[in-house]
Amino acid sequence: MSAPAPLPGILDIKPYVGGASRATAQPGMRIARLASNESPLGPSPRAIEAFKAAADSLHLYPDGGVGALRGALAEHHGIDAAGIVCGNGSDELLALLAKCYAGPGDEVVISEFGFLIYPIAARSAGAAPVVAPERQLRVDVEAVAGLVGADTKLVFLANPNNPTGSYITAVELRELHGRLPPETLLVIDAAYAEYVTADDYDDGLRMVEAFDNVVVTRTFSKLYGLAGLRLGWAYCPAAVADALNRVRGPFNVTAPSQAAALAALGDTDNAAAARDHNARWLPWLGAELTGLGLTVHPSVANFILVEFAGAAAAAAARAHLSSLGIITREMDGYGLPGCLRIAIGLEEDMRAVVAAVAEFIARSTA
Repeated sequence: MSAPAPLPGILDIKPYVGGASRATAQPGMRIARLASNESPLGPSPRAIEAFKAAADSLHLYPDGGVGALRGALAEHHGIDAAGIVCGNGSDELLALLAKCYAGPGDEVVISEFGFLIYPIAARSAGAAPVVAPERQLRVDVEAVAGLVGADTKLVFLANPNNPTGSYITAVELRELHGRLPPETLLVIDAAYAEYVTADDYDDGLRMVEAFDNVVVTRTFSKLYGLAGLRLGWAYCPAAVADALNRVRGPFNVTAPSQAAALAALGDTDNAAAARDHNARWLPWLGAELTGLGLTVHPSVANFILVEFAGAAAAAAARAHLSSLGIITREMDGYGLPGCLRIAIGLEEDMRAVVAAVAEFIARSTA
């Protein structure tokens, strides 16, 4: 018997699998969720109150234009509100960009260890993802530019990159853009931009104002601790914003999400505390694990990529940490089976990670 069939290429998509949320620890044991790069400090108290207050208006549709939040984002970043498009997480915006600008016969260039959503977005639009090799877990500008051809409609670039934590400099970013034809859209996914302290980093927002083929996506899921509300935004040239607004859902951002994000954006002290916490414990955790003999790849985000002695060792380490209530991210899906990604958590989480890894190493070498 015949049955409805999805479009060609849909069944070739490997579904995205997020970080685990459960450990194999004994009941009652404290759980440290360090697999999804969530904020250990949680959302701003103001955001929580705004979310609760929105409960009285759940029978009403939200503001489809997300006007108040777009205005606040524009003031906060010194950008034009007309170029801001909000979405149900930045994932939605990445998918809509692919839908608007790529299709069957087109190509989307991505980096070897880039975010797994990029090939899904490309294939969902009917386009083919083309993978540029990285050099020492960093985006290789020459390799990316070398793969751009007449059929390339988009280049997806995470900067900083997830899951490696690496970044390319402002000079490299400009160089890459300069190698692209004007009809190829450069999408800079800057989900972790708030954590970067390096002087040579550029989040790309000013490039949007200077060029017609640059888009920057951002999120409230990381620094602002609103991952559960799924709210992202894109800063776009006028023509791109117009295209996105034509295809997005008319009410794609809920009213409670808008209210919470607006309050979170205004709580600069809470954001600074989250940033300061990361600035302290990111290098601490890296130094401690390096001292245990592991390879810790440089990161400017809110997580580190730790390399073990092969895939078996990484899997065993992950299982050991899970038994102690510490949830980390396996990297098989990214082609890095010998690594684990560990998000920066609370102080007690970080000390627990180091103690657990030290215990694992001691057992493995006994």
